[in-house]
Amino acid sequence: MPDLPILIVDDERAMREGLRDNLEFEGYAVEEAADGEEALAKVLGGTYRLVVLDVMMPKRSGFDVLREARAAGVRTPVILLTAKAEEFDAVRGLEFGADDYVTKPFGLGELLARIRAVLRRAEATRGPARDVIEVGRLRVDLGSYTATSDGDDTPMTHLEVEVLRHFVARPGAVVTRDELLDEVWGTDVAPTARTVDNFVLKLRQKAEPDPARPRHFVTVHGVGYKFLP
Repeated sequence: MPDLPILIVDDERAMREGLRDNLEFEGYAVEEAADGEEALAKVLGGTYRLVVLDVMMPKRSGFDVLREARAAGVRTPVILLTAKAEEFDAVRGLEFGADDYVTKPFGLGELLARIRAVLRRAEATRGPARDVIEVGRLRVDLGSYTATSDGDDTPMTHLEVEVLRHFVARPGAVVTRDELLDEVWGTDVAPTARTVDNFVLKLRQKAEPDPARPRHFVTVHGVGYKFLP
């Protein structure tokens, strides 16, 4: 969806304008929001290619915006902007449905690389195919990009689906954390092994009959995970 805008959400005007100028120079259409309430109204009422969302904002935090948007069924990819001291919260943001995060202060090149990586993954999942993945309690329709767990709608981010795809394509094989980082996140971003563990935890919570005793996403200690259909 190349004509859809990227929404930049940050309460610092200089940050918004700087990002807008650079993204427009790269050929992206851009809109802005200056606080959490304005951002939520735009995300719920509009259609965006991507949201770059600051965590610490007046009126509503980025986490509030993210949670409410995902609860309302919005699947738009989200990159969080977070301060270094909030790294743990940024990982929680991934669990809430963010697709990636960037720690302030950041270089423009890093942010652009992450935007390209997230958009590449998001747009790769859109297409005419009506493939369905079923694992335990989880059913994901890749054509309509909807998911259910025990028959109830459940939110799935683009990145969660890509992790799931990777496992499903390798039934019975040991998948290392480094392999997932390279194949799913790519070499132009730098998440950690902990990020992988958090995404596997989310998949277990949605798919496993008993997430505490996983049967499908099994830990291989010291190495990674094994997917058992």
